Amino acid sequence: MSELAKGITRADDAFDGQVWNVLGHRYLSKAQTESAFAWLSIDPAGTGVPPHIHPSQDEFIYVLDGTYTLYLDGEWTTAGPGDLVRMPRGIPHAYYNRSESEARSVFWVSPSGKLPELFGLLHDLQDPEEVVRLSAQHDVDFLPPGSVEGA
Repeated sequence: MSELAKGITRADDAFDGQVWNVLGHRYLSKAQTESAFAWLSIDPAGTGVPPHIHPSQDEFIYVLDGTYTLYLDGEWTTAGPGDLVRMPRGIPHAYYNRSESEARSVFWVSPSGKLPELFGLLHDLQDPEEVVRLSAQHDVDFLPPGSVEGA
């Protein structure tokens, strides 16, 4: 990855044309450097990412549209348009769009770590077990199914 270049990534565009489809979610890269990675997440109704941990990255969600149900280190909460969700490295977290309409948000992590590479590997992959296996190799550790009530 290179240093941050000045410029604008337009609303419907992806930085360097990078778009990923990950288990029903559509991610459009917005910026990538070693220090930060940002993407637009388009989350259809009924989708989510189960509890996981980033051991070496802080993660953020800025909600644009819709409502997310969030698991943050043992607690359930919700976030809506204009809310910023802070998920420090090392804490278990998850997010779900349990509404009946699409939700959109800007996510970012710092530092980028291996996450951009992981999204490339997960693009169009339909096997959840393989997603978990590849994620573990890229510093994203999913909690065992059933370990979090309500997830």
